[in-house]
Amino acid sequence: MITGTRKAFIVFLSVLLMILSAGCAEADPTKPDIEAENPYMTEAISEALDGIHNGHGGPFGCVIVKDDEIIGRGHNMVLKNNDSTAHGEIIAIRNAEKALKSYDLSGCTLYTTGEPCPMCLYAILWANIDAVYYGCTIEDNAEIGFRDEDFDALAGGREGLSDYMTCIDREACLELFEMYKQSEHTVY
Repeated sequence: MITGTRKAFIVFLSVLLMILSAGCAEADPTKPDIEAENPYMTEAISEALDGIHNGHGGPFGCVIVKDDEIIGRGHNMVLKNNDSTAHGEIIAIRNAEKALKSYDLSGCTLYTTGEPCPMCLYAILWANIDAVYYGCTIEDNAEIGFRDEDFDALAGGREGLSDYMTCIDREACLELFEMYKQSEHTVY
């Protein structure tokens, strides 16, 4: 028979073991290291982190949402695929179109960690996506070595799209960009 003191000691040890084992548990690799205010931007950041950690390309992640459900995901895979068009938005568009079995993404919203480059912007428009939310700006992209501004100048700029594209969660995405800048990576 276990006495009251012994029982209390056994309960104490059990609780202590649970606390210690919880502290030793590994972090969930699917949980993003950076949280944004918008949950879809947090998912886009998570995509970008996956790409960075795997050496796939720049810090660009994207999700496409329809009816409050993510239907397409992508991150920059330029280096992994040796494909200069494998930007996060392009990969996400391809995945969303495959999921919907349609080339028309009307009714969808796109969330991306960096303001889309001209190629991605035109692909987004061709796909009929309703709205775009981005984290870091074209100027922020330049700060980490990307030359989107050069191509924007060739295309005449993007001033007419201010009602179509909205910057959100810039601070969280700048944190992502800073992490990328500090990491070992290939400049392209």
